[in-house]
Amino acid sequence: MRFQRIHVLQVIVSLIFYIFLWIIRETFPQYGQFVTLLIFYTALGQAFNIFLGMTGYVDFGYVAFLALGMYGGGLAVKIAAEAGLQPVLALVLGPLLASLMAAAVASAVGGVALRLRGAYFAIATIGVNEGLRYLIEGAKIWGGSEGLIIARDLRSLFGDEGFSYVTTIYADTFLIFTAVAAAITTWLIKNSRIGYGLAALREDETAARVMGVNTTAYKIIAFTISALFGGLIGSAWGLKIVAIYPPEAFNITYTVEAIIIVVLGGMGTLLGPIIGGSIYTLAKYYLGVLIPGFQLLVFSAILIIVAVAFPYGLLGHIRGYIRNYALRELLR
Repeated sequence: MRFQRIHVLQVIVSLIFYIFLWIIRETFPQYGQFVTLLIFYTALGQAFNIFLGMTGYVDFGYVAFLALGMYGGGLAVKIAAEAGLQPVLALVLGPLLASLMAAAVASAVGGVALRLRGAYFAIATIGVNEGLRYLIEGAKIWGGSEGLIIARDLRSLFGDEGFSYVTTIYADTFLIFTAVAAAITTWLIKNSRIGYGLAALREDETAARVMGVNTTAYKIIAFTISALFGGLIGSAWGLKIVAIYPPEAFNITYTVEAIIIVVLGGMGTLLGPIIGGSIYTLAKYYLGVLIPGFQLLVFSAILIIVAVAFPYGLLGHIRGYIRNYALRELLR
């Protein structure tokens, strides 16, 4: 019972963090851009952590789910504008379509790719990402290489004032809700039979399989749930950028950033994405001013240092110095 209360406290800490972000955003609008980035990267870390943190598998094609989310949200806006539907339906159908598209592709891809391991799995996921991108461009789907532009449709649905509201306040709020939902889902999975099975396969997949854990099924579940949240994040992000082009939407940089955030904070921990996302956003924001274009170069060096010196992430390293068991559980 005591440990259950501690684990619930993890979720409460996450909630307080995002409420604090929202208050900062509303109180100090001059920091709006920075806070938006902070919300986006912590949400991205929370979503990616469900798969990478739980299984230890590195999905280099994760950005494909964000891209599908962007297209799903954008298509809902276009459909609502062209059909003359109620504006609010665009905001309801967008996340639904985005999450369905991402989850459907993830379950189909996961059913095949998750039977591979290590480099073979990584190569397969990169291939899916690039394949989807060139399919959209080559077959001229959803605007092809000319992109899916939704700015005019958003204005026709919501007007100029509503356009500003949807692309800023609504999109940021939706990102926060997605991040909180991903954190709660992570907590639920970690403390369930699936979570114990995933922890076992992350440590030694062969041994877990011998012990009767259905490793393939558990990996597909984590992969699909993580993709679903990636799609939701993409649908909100698509509303902010209002113009979706394949090279940007399927840019593998998003995946690299997600890996950095999860590894930096601590794989599989509930608070790790918050720590990793905060550090990454702070550094990227200010490095972008000091040395624009070289942020990822700097972070690649940081990632190597963290992987070598802190193989369990910053939270894992801190836990190693804490003797209080309750506090150690809080950081788990």
